[in-house]
Amino acid sequence: MVSSYKRELTFTAAGLSLIAVSYGLARYAYGLFAPTLRTEFGLDGSTLGAIAAGSYVAYCLAVIASTAVTTRWGARAGALAAGATATAGTSLIAAAPNAGVLALGVVLAGASTGLASPSLADAVARVVRVTRRDRAQSVVNAGTGLGVLVSGPVSLLAVGDWRMAWWAFAVASALVTLWIARVVPPGKEDRARGLPSPLFPPATGRLLPAAATLGLASAAIWTFGRDIAVSVGGLDETASTVVWIVLGAVGLAGAFTAELTSRAGLRRAWSAGMVLFAAATALFALATRSLLALVVAAALFGAVYIGLTGVLILWGTRAYPTAPAFGVGVAFLMLALGQAAGAPLIGLLGDLFDLRAGFLAAAAIAVLGVLFAPREATTTYNFGLRSLSVFDGEPASAIDVGRALPGHPSHGRGQGALPPR
Repeated sequence: MVSSYKRELTFTAAGLSLIAVSYGLARYAYGLFAPTLRTEFGLDGSTLGAIAAGSYVAYCLAVIASTAVTTRWGARAGALAAGATATAGTSLIAAAPNAGVLALGVVLAGASTGLASPSLADAVARVVRVTRRDRAQSVVNAGTGLGVLVSGPVSLLAVGDWRMAWWAFAVASALVTLWIARVVPPGKEDRARGLPSPLFPPATGRLLPAAATLGLASAAIWTFGRDIAVSVGGLDETASTVVWIVLGAVGLAGAFTAELTSRAGLRRAWSAGMVLFAAATALFALATRSLLALVVAAALFGAVYIGLTGVLILWGTRAYPTAPAFGVGVAFLMLALGQAAGAPLIGLLGDLFDLRAGFLAAAAIAVLGVLFAPREATTTYNFGLRSLSVFDGEPASAIDVGRALPGHPSHGRGQGALPPR
């Protein structure tokens, strides 16, 4: 039965919070603390990048696990696993006596994000009405910006004691996990078994390389954004943290991804986003010594990155309409593979030449990502009948049109509750 509007709001808030603690705190705060960890454990750029790559590899494995867990036991199991893993990973980082334990904590914390995204995408598709579903997906995904925003002030309050900040992250993760246990419903309806068919529909021919390209390009700022501001730009701890806070604050604009995509369409949204993404990354390299320029670059990066990952979620759920968790899972798997390859590569370029060389390479990769923009004829936004557009040459069926009409028995149900087309 379709949940009430209040229940949908509560669920969306809890989902946003889980994304905030898993992505914004457990995973991406590593980049915020990279200069401190470099000094604390005597790490060079290649090692910092290798640890980040380990986190992304763990994310890849977790995406696969989450898709399987969500299919078998429901979204709540995957979401709870994400919260528990974020709590364990941040706790390990806070208590790390050496670089080995630090790396283990970072890897475990990174795995939490791979568990969170597919399970929450599936839960949104089953809990939220079809006319509000894309908005809910975008709002939940914007939790990354909230987490990044929160991590900055916490790091400033814990100045001189970075471990205290990570203990605070662990407590926040534990509290959100308890909230998730209360609001995410168990999967009671019948679930499709096995892999979706076809396994790789036409839309994935562009979706998968597009996601990998975004991952490669984004590894620069997420791993070394604050590090380049400190080591190359000469910013102090407070100024460089302000840059990070701006990144997270403006990243909350990613909550409007669905509205923007409804007007521009996936193709134009992706193409424009990747060009702006390249500009933000290049600005980090070319204007490193200007605090104002870095603030502008961070703001642009935060808004565009969260927006582009939101586009990937909408793209993935359309590519796999009867298996939304799988669609988001494969998209974010490729995103993480790109980040896993990009982080050590950029770190190596920084050691051999200068971090700015790595950032410019990342910007060039982002421009290439425009080539993989989706092919879609019209808007693809789930506002009632607008969700029934032609996508990658696959028009909506008459049955879908009937289901979207008010009064139809299946109107407003989650996608997973509908029989496969």
